Amino acid sequence: MNERSILVVAHAGRVDTVEAARRVINALRDAGARPVLADDDHAALTAVDAFFADSDVLGVSVDPAELELAIVLGGDGTILRAAELVRDSGAPVLGINMGHVGFLAEIDRDDMDDAVRRVIDRDYGVEERLALSVRVKDSSGAVVYETWALNEATVEKASRERMIEVVLEIDGRPLSSFGCDGMVVSTPTGSTAYNFSAGGPVIWPSVEAISVVPLSAHALFAKPLVVSPDAAVAIEMLERTNGSGILWCDGRRSHELPPGARVVVRRSSRPVRLARLHPTAFTDRLVRKFRLPVHGWRGQAQEATS
Repeated sequence: MNERSILVVAHAGRVDTVEAARRVINALRDAGARPVLADDDHAALTAVDAFFADSDVLGVSVDPAELELAIVLGGDGTILRAAELVRDSGAPVLGINMGHVGFLAEIDRDDMDDAVRRVIDRDYGVEERLALSVRVKDSSGAVVYETWALNEATVEKASRERMIEVVLEIDGRPLSSFGCDGMVVSTPTGSTAYNFSAGGPVIWPSVEAISVVPLSAHALFAKPLVVSPDAAVAIEMLERTNGSGILWCDGRRSHELPPGARVVVRRSSRPVRLARLHPTAFTDRLVRKFRLPVHGWRGQAQEATS
């Protein structure tokens, strides 16, 4: 049997995260698995603690296709980075929250040892999350940039002083043109991130849909939209716009958008896979994250669906 390769993703800037990474790596080695670090993490962690120096490195001593799973120590930002690292391998991502309660992390640090044991025993489920395919075309229609997003693709103004002029298109038909600070195209997973801050709807992960939210639009019809997961959403930078724009995907990947550029967002054929240990209601995640008041609720858990 080939040695099992488990990616460990951790931020070297926090003492508790470095210590957690040591524990996870030791547990994996004790179980006969091969811990793997991304190149950047390997360098950063080794600079803090020589313990990490002899760890295998993704893309150097271990091919991404060999990964079975990624264990992520951190918050949603670190999980988004891990999702990028395993994008080509399709390995599921297990998030262990080391800070604030995040929506993507599966468990808190207190349950870390049990989580590693269950990973070793392959005692976990996999939940697939809708991801976005994003393409940028120039004014001639040629594709000049392609990427993807788990949370959102955002078209924003590049200059603080100037808004951008855009036209929004859904399924090949123009909907409206207006000046704005930007547009957020979000997945259900990203509905509690930038989309939420922009006034967009919270979408349960089990709902397949795409949200489109204008940012500070100068128009009467500039409301948040929820469209089919199979819809094609296009945002064109009008030639008359005074400023250039920039595309951001998950706040990690960017591309400049001159006047005439066209951004096409649709469902990706490849979802992001999240490892799950416990079936947790999304409602409970919302209550914990936003500290929502539920005092006085008289219902019973077993009656929730009645």
